[in-house]
Amino acid sequence: MDRTAADYENTILPKFRSEGVPLDVLVTDTDFKAVNSWSGWELDTAKFPDPKGFFDWSASQGLHNTLNVHPSILASDPQFSQAQATAKGKLQKGGCAPGASVNNDCYTFDFADPDQLKAYMDLHRTMDQQGNDFWWLDWCCDAAQSSLPGVTPDAWINQQYATATGNTLGRGFVLSRAYGSLQAGGYSGQQALPTGPWADKRTTVHFTGDTSSTWGTLKLEVGYTPGESAATGMAAITHDIGGHNDTTGLKGSETYADGGQHRTTYKLPDDLYARWVQFGAFQPIDRLHSNHSDRLPWQYGAAAKESAKKFLNLRENLVPYTYTLAEEANRTGVPIVRPTYLEYPDEQQAYATAGSEYFYGSDVLVAPVTTPGASTTTSVWFPPGRWTDYFTGKTYAGGTTQDVTTDLDSMPVFIKAGGIVPTRTHNVAHDDRSALTDVTLTIAAGGSGSSGLYEDNGTTAGPGRSATTEIRYKESGGRHTVSIGPTKGSFRGQGKDRQWTLSIMGTSTPTRVTANGVHLPPHAYHWDANSRVLTVTVPRHTVHAPITVTYQ
Repeated sequence: MDRTAADYENTILPKFRSEGVPLDVLVTDTDFKAVNSWSGWELDTAKFPDPKGFFDWSASQGLHNTLNVHPSILASDPQFSQAQATAKGKLQKGGCAPGASVNNDCYTFDFADPDQLKAYMDLHRTMDQQGNDFWWLDWCCDAAQSSLPGVTPDAWINQQYATATGNTLGRGFVLSRAYGSLQAGGYSGQQALPTGPWADKRTTVHFTGDTSSTWGTLKLEVGYTPGESAATGMAAITHDIGGHNDTTGLKGSETYADGGQHRTTYKLPDDLYARWVQFGAFQPIDRLHSNHSDRLPWQYGAAAKESAKKFLNLRENLVPYTYTLAEEANRTGVPIVRPTYLEYPDEQQAYATAGSEYFYGSDVLVAPVTTPGASTTTSVWFPPGRWTDYFTGKTYAGGTTQDVTTDLDSMPVFIKAGGIVPTRTHNVAHDDRSALTDVTLTIAAGGSGSSGLYEDNGTTAGPGRSATTEIRYKESGGRHTVSIGPTKGSFRGQGKDRQWTLSIMGTSTPTRVTANGVHLPPHAYHWDANSRVLTVTVPRHTVHAPITVTYQ
């Protein structure tokens, strides 16, 4: 978006902090560029007077940055002469997005040619050195291509970005428009490539492009993430939460001052905004974005604002669970978000409902609201077993289809009997520098189950660079046991101790609660008769020793 360093530093981040809303990554769209806002290759110093200082400030606040790029360059760009020289004169005219070119002076790249590829990647170097963390390749409208046979242009150029980013972040990836080269040039005329889109899953966080801001788009996205995950193995999929286009005509618009700049902005209806943010909380990547319009909680009415703040914090608190699923996806290929038929392939209803509900891991069933209204009823199919509402504690019998009513404060999310969901216990401003010292295990009673917690330092992985904790829940007669194993493995920055809180849903009044055989005093646990939730707080404990909590 058309943000400046002053906007981020003086207005936007302070507002996130004062409102208690977490923020991890600043995603800056194409307007930051000079000398052309579409095809430029440096930060506009009128907006970012000290680029390195801005990136250093971001890092000090626990933030990462990604910048938008389009694969083209103008002849009037100060870096064009060097790029053309590196490409040995092979850059060709033509193919910029409408309105981006001046006097037909646009040039694009063939990424298959080593000289042109080097010229293209060299254009990123200055901003890399200034401190940008990773790149957003917004390949939609330019005629850059790859003539390399046997691989899609997306897979090829995204791998180049991943290699470059891996050298700076420790892990290589790129935020890239889904199948951008297919939109731009039909995979450069190649047909029936053996790799298809599947090679992209190794390197790419896919975003689904400039979507419309409508209920229909939200409904489509509910089915898109699990469907694409199952079809291509693409675990890391992200949408513009709130949609990107078609904002004109939606209810409410205003002009406001922000960092000294006046902008006309457009709002979604409050209910659509709140429901889209809820959906984003249970997606692989949660990214608020639009075409110069309002997507921040405090830009909406009270109910929508509080709903958005609640679910953005829930999303941040879910990072331990989501990160564990991401490691599983990387290791096994099983995606984070899964169609219902992937978990229940023998159930006919799992195929019929695949477009309206999905699994977030194997234990959490999500059925986002996709219809207007501050209070709406959603039809939910429950697979075999018992299911507990994550927000209310109400239980549902499996093998049934039932209507679930929610207001903007909640959404249809259910945990399978025996399911275990690890989350942060307390809200944090950002994940990057917030040690995981307090963890809550939300457990649905009604059956036994197991889960795990994966941790690393965020940049490296593998033996000696990560840690795992095994967690089990067992019911036997009237005895309930939660076993937290000793953490196996280690990594730089790993916490030495942790306080565990158990939130066991759908249970009965406990008569005795123990931790490692020691009877816990009444103030260490609480049973809520209305929600039927037992909350047990275990004394802080070294992560390298096991904990067993039992109750009758």
